[in-house]
Amino acid sequence: MDYIYLGNSGLRVPKYILGTVPFSGTNGFEAAGDIKEDTARRMVDLSLEAGINMFDTANLYSKGDAERVLGAAIKGRRDEVLLTSKTGFPLSENPNVRGASRNNILSSIDESLERLGTDYLDVYFVHLWDGQTPVEETVEAMTSLVKSGKIRHWGVSNYSGWALARTFSVAERSGFIPPITQQIYYTPEAREAEYELLPAGTELGIGSMIWSPLGEGLLNGKIGRNKKAPENTRQGAGWPEPWVQDQERLYDVIDVLEEVAANHNASVPQIAYAWVRDRPNVGPIVIAARNEEQLKENIASYDIQLAPEEHDRIESAARPAPIYPNWHRAMNSMELGSPSEMGYLAGYKKSMGIDE
Repeated sequence: MDYIYLGNSGLRVPKYILGTVPFSGTNGFEAAGDIKEDTARRMVDLSLEAGINMFDTANLYSKGDAERVLGAAIKGRRDEVLLTSKTGFPLSENPNVRGASRNNILSSIDESLERLGTDYLDVYFVHLWDGQTPVEETVEAMTSLVKSGKIRHWGVSNYSGWALARTFSVAERSGFIPPITQQIYYTPEAREAEYELLPAGTELGIGSMIWSPLGEGLLNGKIGRNKKAPENTRQGAGWPEPWVQDQERLYDVIDVLEEVAANHNASVPQIAYAWVRDRPNVGPIVIAARNEEQLKENIASYDIQLAPEEHDRIESAARPAPIYPNWHRAMNSMELGSPSEMGYLAGYKKSMGIDE
């Protein structure tokens, strides 16, 4: 397993991170999995053996129970692991237990630390944009947590490009500590992050950590043009996310992933992980599994090396439309593009039928 610096920081993290959405499987997360403490401990063992020493969770997952299961799984070896958690989603009727306010951040961190059985987090995320709370309040609260030692670094998740840039600029301008990472949704089918979020992260020194590269189960290899999602999967058990722009395009992507997988004697999830892992501006990716066998398979995807033509075939299957101003820039001023966006601009030119 390779280790990379997370954004503009000295924190080195593995390229693969184990996510814990399937841990516990209670309080509305039954469709995501039901991993209890013994299995979670075994999955932590397997991850550490593979060089994966970072574990991602959130107070949202099973409404805190996933944190409890993860805390039990890492008990006695806190110094061997890196931990993240998140806050922001409403977990009760209390109007102050949500969002990115100082009140919610300062109360949530103590609750998460207690559930995880630790006195600090390596990275703490604001789980979603809160446009009702002043950005200054959020970055001051996160800075205070860093200075108090309760967290080492902080990040944001599910922000837009302008919200990411505003958060960073407010923190930098005001002398606060800016976020070092963003956690965003990005798959071979869902490519919207290429418009702004991925290049913005690189330009700002904010590492892009990818959540659910398999599209919350859409790319699990069990779904296809003529294959309905099994009931024992998230998509077959009524999981509401993600929104799919074009169902036919999703099937086109799955078709290509299946063809490339056959060339490697691999699974669709393995090829999806390998493709996302190698994309421009992508930092660590969060993998997940429902059981030990699945985890081993997902970790093994790290050894798969896709040929350039295989990368290109997958890329072209769901290339984002060159919306303005991207079509204008690709057409008229591509040579002025930043290095972080050149690969995407080249794709837009291909979509428009413009020769290089």
